[in-house]
Parts: sequence; structure tokens; C-alpha cells
Amino acid sequence: MSAPCSAETVRSLIPRARDDLAELVALRTVVGISPPDQFDRAADRIATMLADAGFPETRLLSTDEGPKTVYARRPGPPGAPSVVLYAHYDVVSAQDETSWRTPPFELTEREGRWYGRGSADCKGNIVMHLTALRALQEALPHEPYPDVDLAVIVDGCEEPGDGSLEKVLRAHPDLPTPDVVVVADTGNVESGIPTLTTSLRGMAVVEIELSTLSKTLHSGQFGGPVPDAMTALIRLLATLHDSQGTPCVPGPGTGETARPRAAAEYSETDLRADAGVLDGVALIGTGSIADRLWSRPAITVLAVQSPQLDDAVPALLPSAKALISVRTPPGTDVARVHDELADHLRRQVPWGAHMEIRRVTSGPSFLADSGGQAHAEMRDALHDAFGAPVRDVGAGGSIAVCSVFRTLYPDTEILLCGVEDPPSQIHGMDESVSPSEIASLAHAEVLFLRRLATLRTNPRRSGEDASRLSSAGVQEDR
Repeated sequence: MSAPCSAETVRSLIPRARDDLAELVALRTVVGISPPDQFDRAADRIATMLADAGFPETRLLSTDEGPKTVYARRPGPPGAPSVVLYAHYDVVSAQDETSWRTPPFELTEREGRWYGRGSADCKGNIVMHLTALRALQEALPHEPYPDVDLAVIVDGCEEPGDGSLEKVLRAHPDLPTPDVVVVADTGNVESGIPTLTTSLRGMAVVEIELSTLSKTLHSGQFGGPVPDAMTALIRLLATLHDSQGTPCVPGPGTGETARPRAAAEYSETDLRADAGVLDGVALIGTGSIADRLWSRPAITVLAVQSPQLDDAVPALLPSAKALISVRTPPGTDVARVHDELADHLRRQVPWGAHMEIRRVTSGPSFLADSGGQAHAEMRDALHDAFGAPVRDVGAGGSIAVCSVFRTLYPDTEILLCGVEDPPSQIHGMDESVSPSEIASLAHAEVLFLRRLATLRTNPRRSGEDASRLSSAGVQEDR
């Protein structure tokens, strides 16, 4: 096997990675908010970047609605392992932009980190893939390109968690079935400590509305015997946790056996530091930190619809709304959790208040086949790139595309890694990424692709499939 691209080759590409990330962060691809032209410009630019990185086939895939998905492919020889590198370019809202130390849609360097919305989640991972692919290009002709059938999918609608990518991929059945998918949308449990995520919690989100009155009333004139909806909602939301903060939905014991393979522990000291828990504030729930984060349920009240303080008047409110999220343990049926949550809320509604429940979104949990060959190769690659042992962890969040790939490609091995370390503060204010994480992950990806290319041809590939892989033409769906 030829010597792999060096770490120096990758590091030499980091200034270009910064320029690309600055360009992508400046495009406001905020899901559900930004105008379509921002998404179109981002998709076009990413497709161009991938073409420049040596991918002769670039396509913009879409269904009748939603942002375009960027698909790029560099065909390999017949029978070569087929690999998909995944990331997404949509981002969540920056919320109150004045609360950021620097403008959220302008990449800013501070104390060795790059700040901006999407700098880590997940435009930083797009740039990581690009850096690895450019390193392979830089090595030509002295080092041959790995014999893999390589594709990149950059999703424009991941954050809603509604599985939109499944509709796109089903609408394009001509795309090759991958042997391996690398989902770059997680990160290291600690900066500089290589990490593979092997389990994800699912998600069930509902909106509830409580009504107690037919109209708004003066709180002095009617307060006392007349129940208002906001007070009823507060009492109802308080029933979602017991006195220790343990979620009451799903039922006790759910997820007790769902710890990921060889999962790392997470100390309370590290958690408090990473999360910024204030001195004297107790953690909630019971059991180990790792269990509470990765393999047990969590309930969060995401929003309550109420008057702003400046607009408040002495009144009893006739109705009140809340958005509730349940993170479900790996292996748990999300539909069953929706039912359990609805049953719990109906039983606990105070004072006979009228309640409406609407399912907002669902996301299935995920357990990786962490004992597979691709995982073994990636562990070795990460170890060599970072110079440290790899840790297997779970993740408390949900990534719906993992279940999409599992559904569409049941025999495909799915790996999760990425540039999002604890200081990244993804989805929060002052999101950032470390360029050293981008460089080390990109180097690991180079090593991984080279090593995967040395494996024997996947035995489940037929001659017909191999022929189709080698003869697919360059296409563009614009």
C-alpha cells in the first residue's frame, strides 16, 4: 500500500478550509426562515467545491419542495467498496444575534477557534470532507487515488429531523447502494480525543394547548376561583419530572440495556464544565452521567407561548401553549413514546382544562454496528491521526438521516464522527469550531479511505451492480 497523505499535506490546506467555511457561514441557510435563494446559492457553491476537489459527477437532487441536496460522485473500479461521506448545510436560527460576541454569519477567529453559526454544525464538517478530498488530490500523481467508489451527500434539510433526505433518495433510485456511510455530524467527547458515536437517542416533539376560558378576564375581578390557562399549563408541565428531575415518560427502566458498545464514562466534573452548570445547581435524574445523557429519556420544555413581560397585563389567560420534546432511548419505539406522553398529559391535566395535542415531529433512535469492519478501520485511522486512543460514546441528540440510511440500505455500515467538540456550543450562542479538529478529522478520513480500499471486494456486490457503478455518467439535476 502506498504511504498515505501526510498530516502536513492536510494542514497546508487549512487556510483554504477557512476561506471556504467563511463563505458558507455567510450564507444564511437557516431552516424554516431564510429565503430559498440562500439555500440555492449554498447548494451551487458546494457542488462547485466538490467538482474542484476531483468529483466529475455533481448533481443537485430535489423533490417538489425543500432545499436541494448536493450529490457528487467519483466512480471507482468495478467491485470497489462504495462509500458515502455525509454532512448538511442547513443551520438552526442564531436567535438573538446581538447576544453573540461577533456576528453569527461572519466567520471570526478568536483564541484559535473559528466562530459563526454552522461553523461546527455542520458546515465545518462539509469543509472537513473537502479538506480530506483535496489532500487526496494534492497527492496525485505520486500517490494513487484510493480504489473506492466515492460519493458525497450534502443535505439541505437535516435540522427539522423529518427524514426529508429519504424522499430525495427514493426519488433517485439510480444512485449506487453504499457499503459504508460516514455521517459527519457528531464530534469528539473532548477536544483532541478521537471519538466514534455508536448510539443516538430518538425524539418525539408535541405541541399542547390548554384552554380554560372563553375570553381574557381581569385577574383582580375574577382571580381566585377562576382558573387561567397559564397556571394550568405550569402545573401540567411540572408533572413531566419527579422530584429528582427524572422524566416520567417513557416509563421506568426504558433504555436500561441500551448503552453503546464500550461506551466511555463522562465525569460529573467534565459535564458541569462542558455544560456551564452554575455553582450550587444540582444535576437532575439518577444513574451515571453517561446513562442519563445517552441511554435514558430526557424531557425538555422547548417553548411556552405567553405574553412578553413588557406586554403583560393583569389578566387571566383563556389559553396557553407549550412545545415539549422527549429524547427517547436507543431501541425505543418513538410512536409508543408519543402515545405514552399523550396518555400522561391527559391523566394529569388539572381542573378539567381542555387540552389539544399535536405531534410536531418524530425522529427514531439509532444503534450502530460498532463491531463492523469499517468501524475497525476508522478506529485505526482516528488513532493514527490524533495520536490517542479512540473512545466510543453515545449521543443524546437525534440524527434522523442515520435511520434513513438504515432503512434504505439495511446492509450498509454507518459510522458517526465529526468536528463538533464540547466548546463548539452547537445550536447555542457563539458556536465555534477548532481548525485542529478539522485537520485531524480530515487526515483520519484520508487514512480511512486508503485503508478501506485495500479490503477485498464486497461479496454481496453482483457483476451487474459493479458494471452499473463503473458506467454511470455525469449528470446534473438543476
